[in-house]
Amino acid sequence: MSPEACPSVKNIFLLDSDGKRVAVKYFTDEWPTNAAKETFEKIVFTKTQKTNARTEAEIAMFENNIVVYKFVQDLHFFVTGGDNENELIIATVLQAFFDSVGLLLRGNVDKREALENLDLILLCIDEIVDGGIILETDPNVIAGKVASNSIDSGAPLSEQTISQALATAREHLTRSLLK
Repeated sequence: MSPEACPSVKNIFLLDSDGKRVAVKYFTDEWPTNAAKETFEKIVFTKTQKTNARTEAEIAMFENNIVVYKFVQDLHFFVTGGDNENELIIATVLQAFFDSVGLLLRGNVDKREALENLDLILLCIDEIVDGGIILETDPNVIAGKVASNSIDSGAPLSEQTISQALATAREHLTRSLLK
């Protein structure tokens, strides 16, 4: 299957109740500068803040993009896909992100807790989407991988992300050169 045929995500972002960034990850060059990204986030936040997306996810169209979003406490979760993507798939990615963060923060999903565990949230995004391609949508699997990555660096190589595997290899090489 070609990459074009795979459902993909353009970005995932988590904003606070004032529209300020908490965690953001872009997977396309559609917004080339940081200013363009912040402008898009501000537009999306402004247009969605009056909605009541607390009980279930809402879907909106902005600038030929499907944006699925959900709010909890003082956090606003957003996932963006192209207008040719299936809304249900984008909503599934949002729900996976939302539920994974809930599991990792043990139900205390608010800005303070999110900022204290920002590393876990960013790892969570990495486990869900890589380069825009959706990898995993089961929140238990995602939270399990993130929790094991943050606790156990001695995980088997098959369970490590590429960057962790490279870091492990670099560590072993450094040790062997210093002997």
